[in-house]
Amino acid sequence: MRLVWVVAAAIFVVDQAIKYWVVHAMDLATRLSIDVFPPFLNLRMAWNYGINFGLFSGDAPGTRWVLISVAIGIVLFVLVWMRRDPPGTLGLISAGFLIGGALGNIVDRVLYGAVADFLNMSCCGIVNPFAFNVADIAIFIGAVGLVLFPGEGSGGKKAG
Repeated sequence: MRLVWVVAAAIFVVDQAIKYWVVHAMDLATRLSIDVFPPFLNLRMAWNYGINFGLFSGDAPGTRWVLISVAIGIVLFVLVWMRRDPPGTLGLISAGFLIGGALGNIVDRVLYGAVADFLNMSCCGIVNPFAFNVADIAIFIGAVGLVLFPGEGSGGKKAG
């Protein structure tokens, strides 16, 4: 479990540091857009009041606290899962990615009322209208990793 917490802490710190730097130090909150390497990488300020791609978005405080509660529930579920059925090293790292990213987005919702999304990537004539952040990437990597590297009791146990 120590590995889960170390990875989660590292992801959380990196996510919050980059968000602070981009949103406040680079002043993306007021500039709204910075072309870094167009069209492949742009910074576009987007306050996400919902879940992925703005689904279930609503500026109501109730929605905010429901989403915070759901994220905390997911973090607790993953922690219990890791304790009861610990996977190998890659599974523990994956859990850390997911937990660190979720905690980063929870802090955003508490501080700002929404998640600060700012990364926008397009390619090959396809314009991506959506923005995301480092925590979103970590959550995705963590979820995929937990599917690929489950604990021993999740079907990985050898008969013997």
